[in-house]
Amino acid sequence: MIPFLDLKKINEPYETAFQEKLKTVLHNGWYILGKEVEMFERKFAEYCQSKYCIGVGNGLDALILIFKGYIELGKLQKGDEVIVPANTYIASILSILQADLVPVLVEPKLETFNINPDLIEEKITSKTKAILAVHLYGQLSEMDKINKIAGKYNLIVVEDAAQSHGAENNIKSKIDPEASGLKSAVAFSFYPGKNLGCLGDGGAITTNDAELAKVLFSLRNYGSEQKYHNEYIGINSRLDELQAGFLNLKLPNLNADNEKRRKIAKRYLSEIKNDKIKLPFWDFSNNHVFHLFVIRTENRNDLQNYLVQNNIQTLIHYPIPPHKQKAFFSETFGWNNLSFPVTEKIHNEVLSLPMSPVLTESEVDFIIEILNQY
Repeated sequence: MIPFLDLKKINEPYETAFQEKLKTVLHNGWYILGKEVEMFERKFAEYCQSKYCIGVGNGLDALILIFKGYIELGKLQKGDEVIVPANTYIASILSILQADLVPVLVEPKLETFNINPDLIEEKITSKTKAILAVHLYGQLSEMDKINKIAGKYNLIVVEDAAQSHGAENNIKSKIDPEASGLKSAVAFSFYPGKNLGCLGDGGAITTNDAELAKVLFSLRNYGSEQKYHNEYIGINSRLDELQAGFLNLKLPNLNADNEKRRKIAKRYLSEIKNDKIKLPFWDFSNNHVFHLFVIRTENRNDLQNYLVQNNIQTLIHYPIPPHKQKAFFSETFGWNNLSFPVTEKIHNEVLSLPMSPVLTESEVDFIIEILNQY
């Protein structure tokens, strides 16, 4: 069986280094917010070309803390509306709700799976104060268009980059964040299956906003900047010292791993030739790091069963759209009555093929051959 994602094989080259890192952390005797976290925050900020990086417990907390940080700064208020893609993992929407804000769903583009910028303005009201752009499956949203809309309406931009470590925006926005008052922050997840994954939960926030960063460093640590002095009602969400150590070992190889993913994606896109399979859009720039390679097909169960019979494992990201989740069936939401036909079509048709930097040429050959025979 070709596994969808072989985490053991991905982490095997680091095994000796991981053992040494464990010994280092043990011998340092400092297990929370120590040298490894400090080093990772510095290195990841440099990697993302950001001024600040705040290590947190996981990707969901990263998003929640960004929104709570803006509330503490008075730039958001509870009850404000946040534009968010209807097609996303539920965590994006949960983060808005956990901060007592109101999610407003916008349809995606069928080709990219990401939010359709052309549909954002019609959803903006006097209560709209932010846009949460989600870079789904590893492909950046159209940030140039989104930033222009945000600048026009003076909205905060938050980016959910849980799946897009290392993706690059080749189009420089004409909006100057500092000059326009537009502020932004980016949330990352280091869940084991991500392009940069640790061996447990982990997350981070990057931003160029010094005022926001100062608040976030406190909020993640009980709202405390100085021990036993609490300025904010914070939470306990700190990147683990040991996980930070593992991430420090893996970060230098992220770009090379992403290039391996792009190489496989290029082969899939050029060599899979089957009218029953709809391939994703990619302009072959560095705006996609292929956390997932997601195809569409009208008879997904049949194709998935066929692939299993041929020893190829696939997954569905994601089978149920957020507005159809049981959690949102209550009278408070009533989202089950909403209609998002593009989102629903995507969730009914998507299938994720094996994609990782450890897939071999022969495995890719076999996957393509079997798909073309379907």
